[in-house]
Amino acid sequence: MPLLLGAGGALGAAPKLKITSLKTYVVDAFRCNWVFVKIGTDQGLTGVGEGTTEMNELTVEAAIRNMSRYLMGKDPFQVEYHTHILRRESYWRNGVILRSALAAVEAALLDIKGQALGVPVYELLGGRYRDRIKCYANGWFTGANRPEEFGEKAAATVKLGFQALKFDPFGKAYLTMDGGEQDLAVARVAAVREAVGPRVDILIEVHGRLDVPTAVAMGQRLAPLRPLFYEEPVLPENLRSLAEVKRGIPFAVASGERFYDVERFQEALRLGAVDYLQPDVIHVGGMLETKRVCSLALMEDRPVSAHNPNGPVCNAMTLQIAASTPNFVMLETLLTDVPWRREVAPEELELVDGHMKIPDKPGLGVELNEAEAAKHPYTPHDLRHYTGALTAIRPPDAVPYWRMGK
Repeated sequence: MPLLLGAGGALGAAPKLKITSLKTYVVDAFRCNWVFVKIGTDQGLTGVGEGTTEMNELTVEAAIRNMSRYLMGKDPFQVEYHTHILRRESYWRNGVILRSALAAVEAALLDIKGQALGVPVYELLGGRYRDRIKCYANGWFTGANRPEEFGEKAAATVKLGFQALKFDPFGKAYLTMDGGEQDLAVARVAAVREAVGPRVDILIEVHGRLDVPTAVAMGQRLAPLRPLFYEEPVLPENLRSLAEVKRGIPFAVASGERFYDVERFQEALRLGAVDYLQPDVIHVGGMLETKRVCSLALMEDRPVSAHNPNGPVCNAMTLQIAASTPNFVMLETLLTDVPWRREVAPEELELVDGHMKIPDKPGLGVELNEAEAAKHPYTPHDLRHYTGALTAIRPPDAVPYWRMGK
């Protein structure tokens, strides 16, 4: 029920809504399972959110469902009040499971509020700063192993308009790498640089798998190939180790997808451990918390490039941050996804010259098709990072979920 504008453009009385339902959906997505929530109101208005947390999907779903006891009968407009109370009443207050559940609920409430007011969620986050955002491609390397395969797939992706590519060239490495593994990793990156030329950004992903001396040694070897940044080069727990790597290489360090509280980002900035901050709008606790991280980064003259390899609702949530944040510079974008993504949550996403247009529909601008979601129930998936199957992250029938604009 959209809120009507009164005379002179003033907002009329807000509709008084009450939360009456909360439903969760766990949907197979090949690499992981998407976790969605749909919150309903007494006036028929519904909002959606996403809490996908790889390898922990059923745990997050249970945490979301547990929040329904508090939410029933509440006013959905009191978004920050509810998320604050839910965090406080958990007693433990923190952790990626709680944060991801809160993010899903917060998104659904903001979706309801935006729809009720007839505005995109980004208007609730400070208003629009931009109407499109540069994207970097991830998942473009599916099935690649030999350096020439990486090069061929990189060239094909650039032809689609992407001007930035991210990939992990380190095989199944964990902590250390022998000489042959190091040579192969460098050869893969060199093949991509040769294939795409000097002006396309190359982003090196490590998934937090190396120890400090190996990360520094590999960073120094890769530096002549001019990567834009080195993502999560070491295990995420020790920020002093991350700072040591940053001091030991001549290009930027990115991290943050496994930081689940604002204070962690604050400490990383204090230690000089990170250049590009990568909050995940789900894992850090939602759009409001992500905006706080972006504000911290802005105060320290640091760019934000959010972690965004999850599902369609998460993409919509992240686009609201991209729209309303001055120092948001680049959006992670999976090149393809499972063919049922477009059926489960129809999106109207358009890429123009490697930039994604930001939709301006009220709320999040995306809906959940419950019947289609039910066709793809939860399926366990194992982590691929240490098995040698890391590049097999897209199914054989994967398709683009966005369209190419002009």
